[in-house]
Amino acid sequence: MAHSPAMNVMMAAANKAGRALRRDFGEIEKLQVSKKGPGDFVTNADLKAETIIHEELEKARPGYGFLMEESGAIEGSDKSHRWIVDPLDGTTNFMHGMAHFAISIALERDGTLVAGVIYNPITDELFYAERGNGAFYEQYHGQSRLRVAARIDLSQSLVSSGMFLHDTRPENFTKHVGAIRTFGSAALDLAYVAAGRVDGYVEIDLAAWDIAAGLVIVREAGGIVTDIKGGDKLFETGSIVAANETIHAALLKQIA
Repeated sequence: MAHSPAMNVMMAAANKAGRALRRDFGEIEKLQVSKKGPGDFVTNADLKAETIIHEELEKARPGYGFLMEESGAIEGSDKSHRWIVDPLDGTTNFMHGMAHFAISIALERDGTLVAGVIYNPITDELFYAERGNGAFYEQYHGQSRLRVAARIDLSQSLVSSGMFLHDTRPENFTKHVGAIRTFGSAALDLAYVAAGRVDGYVEIDLAAWDIAAGLVIVREAGGIVTDIKGGDKLFETGSIVAANETIHAALLKQIA
């Protein structure tokens, strides 16, 4: 399937930043044994990836605004469009030499998220979607359509979460879910919901750049995404519940 010009721009930026992260990831093992550890090195890798993405997107679409994890908000002359970027989602995993992290890029038009890309540069897994055109997965040049899992029994479901469990200790919630996993990357958690690898995702204390691309991808894969009260104030509350329609309703019920 041919990609749109905007999607080509997003993929190119993710791929270029991904090459830099792959090189830096190869150095992590050497740094683990040092007393200082890889902290400063990882911070620089994060900043370098963000700079690459910013430069590539700015070059392709001059005037678009930005909201980025490290640099914050950058106003553009084009007030209708904004890129929302997390150059390294899963920093702790990266720091410890775990190959579970991703680049996340979303495009917002007039306040509506219209496209998203999530890319794990180590596994070469690319998850992407444009509003109204479905969600897709590519790896090693093979492409497939993304669909959320069809499971309807919460007690048999696999749900990913992290801070939600640590901060709220919802015993009633955990008792009714089949199994829970904490992976350490909100972007990939959402990509996995879209791919049907996990049945749902529940989290709090998130920023827009953590989830923007994933929102588009999950919705285009047939999923439902809301805040933990079932509303649409995800960026305001920093909370999220993502799943198929049945599991989503069951998760909200248990959270309540």
